[in-house]
Amino acid sequence: MTNEPKSPSLSIAVAIGENYAIGKNNQLLWHMPADLKFFKQTTSGHTVIMGRKTFDSVGRPLPNRRNIVITRDNELKIEGVEVVNSLDEALALTKTEGKPVFIVGGAEIYRQALPKTDTLYLTTIHHHFDADTFFPEIDRNEWKVISSESHKADEKNIYDYTFEVLARI
Repeated sequence: MTNEPKSPSLSIAVAIGENYAIGKNNQLLWHMPADLKFFKQTTSGHTVIMGRKTFDSVGRPLPNRRNIVITRDNELKIEGVEVVNSLDEALALTKTEGKPVFIVGGAEIYRQALPKTDTLYLTTIHHHFDADTFFPEIDRNEWKVISSESHKADEKNIYDYTFEVLARI
């Protein structure tokens, strides 16, 4: 028996439309302050892993988080960010962390990470969006709902939305 630390659990934090839409032209499809607050509370103090295009759309390292960016560009250097060339390389950097690691986008990184993911922090925006980027379809039979909170649109959040935490069965 080894005393190797257990790898951290892998989580995904994502907001999707009802049609699994997540973006268009490398931009979010909505401005939902409640979701931004949920995302910040969920990921603060943790490691976030994202693709280079997602990082470009954010424009800066996310504060109070360890930021890892995946890119094919071997020359890319970003101040305040660890740059790697694959999801496996990013996960290897986080192997000894004792807390969840969050995948935060984009579509290709989500697609690669979903089979390895233990927990989904899912915001569903109750609207069908015109999009060019989608989250992989979730087989609900593989997941158990840990928590679910539905909210109506209000003066700041123009769509109805639901926050869910799902654990892999």
